[in-house]
Amino acid sequence: MTTSNYVPKDPVVIECNIEKAVDVLSGKWSFLVLRELFCGTRRFGELQRCIPAVSPRALTSTLRHLEENGILERHVYATVPATVEYKLTPKGEDLHQTLHAMKLWAAKWT
Repeated sequence: MTTSNYVPKDPVVIECNIEKAVDVLSGKWSFLVLRELFCGTRRFGELQRCIPAVSPRALTSTLRHLEENGILERHVYATVPATVEYKLTPKGEDLHQTLHAMKLWAAKWT
């Protein structure tokens, strides 16, 4: 067995997947939700307090969209009332550098 099976391959052709990325991160509130989750696990109420302009309906929609796309995980605890926590998946954590670069770009050019 060769060790070449364990070496990442460089793709010969890189597709333009900007549309896919925009679809996953689309929505007015996605970036602000991600910003909060980069700091760690948050409950719904915490997210709502950290992003005061977002309505509960819009926050719920954004969280569902990000969960469906594998960016975050939703954990429900059997308490009364139910406790729901959100945290980033490895796929979501991988966005941190990209969003940091966007933040630096905005600081420089806007």
